[in-house]
Amino acid sequence: MRNLIYTVFILFLVNGLHSQINSNSLTQGYRNGTIIGIGGGGDTALVIGEFKKYAGGDSAKIIVIPTAMPQDYLQEETTLSNIKQRFEKYGFGDVTVLHTSNFEEANNDDFIRPIKTATGIFFTGGRQWRIADSFLNTKAHDEMFKLLDRGGVIAGSSAGATILGSYLARGDTKNNQIMMGDHTTGLGFITNIAIDQHVLARNRQFDMFSILESNPGMLGLGIDENTAIVVQGDTFEVVGKSYVLIYDNSFWSREGSHLKELPKENDLFYFLKAGDRYNLATRKILIEN
Repeated sequence: MRNLIYTVFILFLVNGLHSQINSNSLTQGYRNGTIIGIGGGGDTALVIGEFKKYAGGDSAKIIVIPTAMPQDYLQEETTLSNIKQRFEKYGFGDVTVLHTSNFEEANNDDFIRPIKTATGIFFTGGRQWRIADSFLNTKAHDEMFKLLDRGGVIAGSSAGATILGSYLARGDTKNNQIMMGDHTTGLGFITNIAIDQHVLARNRQFDMFSILESNPGMLGLGIDENTAIVVQGDTFEVVGKSYVLIYDNSFWSREGSHLKELPKENDLFYFLKAGDRYNLATRKILIEN
């Protein structure tokens, strides 16, 4: 009897470990709330409108995190107030700008208090590794997941979009052309994914392959400027003016793909436009417009 109990216990541990490994290899959105990744660009009214909608409209209580921006710029006297005013111009009435470059401060209860009652967080552009250095695996990071748990929204533009994923593309401190640098871990609101931005505007459409070659099974996502993905659960919808590029080792076309001459599987990618929907877990197009 004792041997039977021991065997069952070992099987339980193995199965639990197997489930954990499998979950880490799945691409999934978060179970609650909304995640919005914006590819950068200046014409953001449409995608900011999506952020405002999911943050609660006119009653939204948002936090803007500009930590990706250069430190010397953030230390200028008017920078933080200008950032706040920019969001107020979009109609947000309750805006808190929350910045730190100090990992310990992001573990301070007074610092994280505004996150506890916020309905939305917005990460600005800059360099994504600065966000990782300040917030990754801190109390502030934990509170961000709790914000999603209560139905809030977390959005980011440019570097702020990349940090939303689990793998930190262009995370090197030397320059942003190194795809696999000295920082490779994002905040992980979406698992098993690398997110790039400004993709078509800057001819970055082939850069993702260096990450995927070293991380087989990972989903690659490229978001062009003035375009976003709105993620709820495992499904996202494209909004905006341009395209989202999907790197999932397959190909899809509205014209069909059976007559096309395609490159090898590891070199494939395809485009989605506004209104298209995609399931991250199954890696399937849900609606074809």
